[in-house]
This record gives sequence, C-alpha cells and structure tokens, in this order.
Amino acid sequence: MAAPELWGGVECTINRVGDSWHDQLASNGHRERLTDLEMFAALGIRRLRQAVLWERMARPDADWNEPDAAMAKLRQLGIEPIVGLVHHGSGPPGTSLVEDGFATGLAAHAAQVARRYPWASAYTPVNEPLTTARFSGLYGIWYPHGRDDAMFARALVNECRATVLAMRAIREVNPAAKLVQTEDLGRIYSTPSLAYQADMENERRWVTWDLLCGRIDPQAPMMRFLQSCGIDRAELAWFADNPCPPDIIGINHYVTSDRFLDDRLELYPDAIVGGNGRHRYVDIEAVRVLPEAAEGWSRCLAEAWHRYGLPLAITEVHLGCTREEQLRWFTEAWSAACAARERGWDVRAVTAWALLGSRDWNSLLTRQSGHYESGVFDTRSGGPRATALARTLRILSTGDQAPSHPAAVGPGWWRRPVRLLEEHRAPAPVAPRTLQIRRRPVLIAGARGNLGRAFVQICEQRGLAYHVCTREEFDICCPRKVEDTLRSLRPWALINAAGYVRVDEAEREGARCYRENFQGPAQLASSCEAHGVRLATFSSDLVFDGEAVSPYVESSPVSPLNTYGHSKVMAEQSVLQRNPDALVIRTSSFFGPWHPHDFLPVALRSLSDGQNFAAMQDVVVSHTYVPDLANACIDLLIDAESGIWHLANAGALSWFDLAREGALLAGVDTRTLQGRACSDFGLAARRPAFSALGTERGLELPALDDALRRFVRDSRGHWRAAA
Repeated sequence: MAAPELWGGVECTINRVGDSWHDQLASNGHRERLTDLEMFAALGIRRLRQAVLWERMARPDADWNEPDAAMAKLRQLGIEPIVGLVHHGSGPPGTSLVEDGFATGLAAHAAQVARRYPWASAYTPVNEPLTTARFSGLYGIWYPHGRDDAMFARALVNECRATVLAMRAIREVNPAAKLVQTEDLGRIYSTPSLAYQADMENERRWVTWDLLCGRIDPQAPMMRFLQSCGIDRAELAWFADNPCPPDIIGINHYVTSDRFLDDRLELYPDAIVGGNGRHRYVDIEAVRVLPEAAEGWSRCLAEAWHRYGLPLAITEVHLGCTREEQLRWFTEAWSAACAARERGWDVRAVTAWALLGSRDWNSLLTRQSGHYESGVFDTRSGGPRATALARTLRILSTGDQAPSHPAAVGPGWWRRPVRLLEEHRAPAPVAPRTLQIRRRPVLIAGARGNLGRAFVQICEQRGLAYHVCTREEFDICCPRKVEDTLRSLRPWALINAAGYVRVDEAEREGARCYRENFQGPAQLASSCEAHGVRLATFSSDLVFDGEAVSPYVESSPVSPLNTYGHSKVMAEQSVLQRNPDALVIRTSSFFGPWHPHDFLPVALRSLSDGQNFAAMQDVVVSHTYVPDLANACIDLLIDAESGIWHLANAGALSWFDLAREGALLAGVDTRTLQGRACSDFGLAARRPAFSALGTERGLELPALDDALRRFVRDSRGHWRAAA
C-alpha cells in the first residue's frame, strides 16, 4: 500500500494574554521569506497548513500583499494550502471567544478569504476548538481568561458554530472546499477514585467533532454537561440541523497530551495540586507516572477511526527536544500511519508541524521570553537551516522508508524509565543479551577531562550509545591506535574532548601543547574522513587578539596572542583541510554542575567560606554552560553540520562579574570578592581583553543569565562540599 502523503505546517499562533498579543509568525520571520516555501517544496510536502488569520487581516493596516504572494507561490509550487483562519486566537480586538459576534465575524472573514483565493480547496477555520476553549475559558491562561465551565462551554460552542458558518460562506464561493478539522487527541487516566472525572474528560475530547457531525443526543453525558453550563437545547439542536462533518479529521498529539489524574497528593509538591470542587488532585503528564509506555499515535488513529469512520490525517507532529528524539517521535507517527493504512483505515497524511520551530510554548505562550524549540528547520540565524529531520522527510515523501540515523536507534525518552518521576520509578528489568540492540556509539576521547565527563553525562541523559576512552587507551596522535579503535568500535561520530588546556603552562611546554592540540586533531580528521565518521573537535576564543569592539563571529580574522591560541588556529586549519565535513567548535570558559574545580564553583565555595577571592575585571569573555555546549554539539553532529561554529551562551562578562552574578543568584555574600587587573595575576600567557563570541551561523545558546540560573539550580550547592 502507498505511503501517506507528507504535509507541513508553520507554527502560526496569534494568541492574546491580557492586552498583549503573541504572534509566532513575527518571531520566526516566515512572513518576509517566500523562499521558505521553496524549501518546504523540496521536502516533498504536498499540502501546507497556511495561515490567513482573522486577527491579522482585520487590522486597519492589514497588508493583503503578504498572503497573496504566499498563496500564489504555493500554487506555483504545486502545494495545496489548508487555509487556517483562527489559530489559538480569540478574534481581533472588539470580540472574543465568548462574544455573540465571534461566529458571524469569522464567517465574514472566511468569505473574504474564499473570494480572494477561490481555488483554495481546504480550510481549518478554527484550529483545536476544544484546546483553545479550555485554555481561554476554563484555565484562564489565554484571553478572555475565563475560569469556569460556563465560559468554557460558551467558547467551545461559539468556535464550532463559527466553523460551520465559515465553511458555509466558503462553499458559497467554492462548493468543493473541504473541512480539515484539527483537535488534540489526548487520553485521560486516573486513580480509581477519580475515574468519574477521567470518564468525563475522555468523553469531552470528542465534543468538537461530535458537534460538527451533528451527533446531538440531548441525553449523552457531554450534551447534558453543556446544557448544565448554560447552553440551551436549541443551540445544540442547531448543530443537528446544520451538520458540517469534517472531510478529514486532523489528529494532533504530543508526548504530554495524555494526562493522569492523581489524588495521592503526598507524591507531589503543593504548588501543582488542583481539584474539581469534589476532590483535590494533581493533573500531570501520564508519561511521567504510568509504568507502561503509552500507545500514542496508534491508539489515537484507532479510536478516531472506529468512532467516526471518516478520513484521518495526523496534522501536527512536533517534539521540542533533542534531535534524535525529534527523529524518533516523527518516525513513530509515520510508522503508525503506515500501519493504519495497512489495516485499511483511510489515513491520508502525516504533517511535519512547526517546520520553522516555535517560541515560548514552554510557558503556553503566556510569556515572550524567546524560548526556542527548533523544528525541521532551525531559524536562530535569521534564515532557516535544515536539520536532520529535513533529510528524513525528503526520503519519506518519496515513499521509501528512511534509514534510522545511528543516534536515533532505540526507544524515545517517553518509552524509557528515565521518563518517570522518581516516586513512580521501579527497578528496570535487565533485558536478555539476545534482545539487546547493538547500536553504533559516539566515541568520546578524553575521559578524564571536564568536557569529556560532560559529554558522558549528556549521552546518558539522552539515551545515546557511547564509548569513552582515556588518553592512555586512545592516543589521538598515534595513527595505529586511532585506526584500530575506529575499526573495532565502528562509531558514527567521534568527539575529541582531549587536548592540552593549561594556557599558561603552554608557554613553556609548547611541544606538548602542539602535539595534543594540533597533531592529534589533524590525525583524527584524516582517520574519520577515511572511515566515514563524523568528527567534532574544539577550538577556543583565544584564537582572537581582543581588538574587536563587538563579539567575534565565525568569519572574523584570527590573530592569537599566545601559544595555546596558536595551536588551536593550526588545528582548525589542518582539520578542515584534511576533513571538510568535520565540525570545529570554538567556545570559551566552562562552567557546569559537574565540575567542582572550574572557576565559578571555586569562586562560590571561597566566597561562601568567607575567604577573599580575586578575579580579573578587565578581561571580558563569553562564558559557556557545559550542558548547553554538549547538547548543541551533538545536535550539530546529528544534523551533519561542518566547519567552524561558535557555541557560547549569549552575553559576555568579566571574570569578576561572572563571580558576582553567580554569587548573587546562589545567595552567597560577595563582600570578600575583589576585582583585579589581569596584569596583577602574573600570568605567563597574554590574554585578549575582549574575546566575546557571537555567531553568524545561527546556533546561539541560551542567554548567560538563564544559564547561570540553571547552574545554581542544577548544582544544588554541591560546590560547597567539593574538595
């Protein structure tokens, strides 16, 4: 049987919180880049969820040239749009989800859009009505911030009525126009005493499609519930008299869509305890507490097919996580759709959602902090950069089965014991050796160094197979040892975390510094090139002379001031000459929760003990939180990126300011902190006065202040007791 079609979508929400409007398309730059559509077409996408949102086009300064150009480009590229009119929004100023004019207002906008694009064949007038009604009318998160059943019910009915009227207006222009109705299809689980609440919520998840299909039984539990919330029987009967069944049921599902209702309050912090007026309980992600792994996409498709028997599509597949987990999540969705088609179910497509990533969904769009989750493309450089997902989608769109990336072999985190909260974790059974999958590892050179230990921690957290070698086991300067190791371990990537790191001692140990920092990486580059192994090796901000007045970017001219910096320049040049596919990461001073002897833990420990601590206040650098560095480096390896990349947390501080900021966040007294000039320390190696790292390649790590907060949280004061 033929594979499903590949569809795509750009996160396009315009939602309102109080008087603040959050516009995803303003943050990802898609509105100004028609070339994005050409990149989407190159993936093999057949349909694109294209936003022509009411909130934007109702503005007095609305520019129809933008959607006109996008729709014309889609038509030229042979991509059919699925036109979205409201996406988690509440309408333009002057209306809201609970206002009487919402439905007729959206219908008028729908008519205008249909007349403008009479050839458009599919629409989603309101994305996820139930989800939006819950967040806006029941939980108080989005405008109009209702917190009761009555506002929830009114918002939901208004959205569904608006969908019917909008499709009626569209079909007056194009009678063949199709309704693709999306909804998040999560399932609710519970403890026995909360089964009644779980049953109600599990019935509630179908209400959008039931209303549109005209499945109105006044005695059904959800219909009785809506009437108890103030929706009169005539309003419900209107849907039976004006059915508008979806032509395609669009299923959205996320790792956290399934929920668990738990009245065992002693297992949870008080801050997350809620209730329904009858019982107090915690509403938590089921993936975090249920001992069995969720059925996920397969269950969603089965339930929807057996309930409605209508054509289905998976309309949002997105995971804000590391790259290999994104690959695993999309592969699960695609495999579930293929399996459903083999059973004879009419599953039309799988949609790569958030093609350009999304921002601030970690706060449910209530804050504009810039938190970014990459998608099929990463837009942090301003323009989209294709990730490993893009290569996978190109293969799937041809009907072929995409080969698993070596990093993505194995179960996703939502199927591993690490997903469970500690209170719900049971000892993991040991799998028989015959059932264990041999996975190609990441080879980490430099087991005892801070960077090597950090990569071990991150590989453990991400469930990546790895093998770590000490200098004695794996001399990177010895061609025979390198060749033997690559042949025996068959790694898919090699991370060179070995090297000479003592900047001042390098001035008198130049031969050793050049051997470990230049000759070793050069040898690795040649061997990895010959064996088809991805290589990542590390350089430094000390390749620069400090004369710049703005952060150095990847193309900035190098001019080292000391032996260490010169060894890194030679390594960069030699590695990329021998292996153009190699990844060379320039970074700066490290701090992390696992390294008690780094500058910041030592400073905090000394200050907390009341000791004097001196730090340079005339040398400004980009400080780097090692977990951020390691995660970004592995993502770049999986994406098969190459060349020189700058990876450092956004922002730059002197060493004195770093110690002070860290101490303030940790609640440590700074009265014994002293600022000194670099010349006061009698250092053998010259330092650039300014070596802040910026980037023109687009993988900027989180802001330094954010990284410092996470350091204080994750280190849990361990620096106090460190030897």
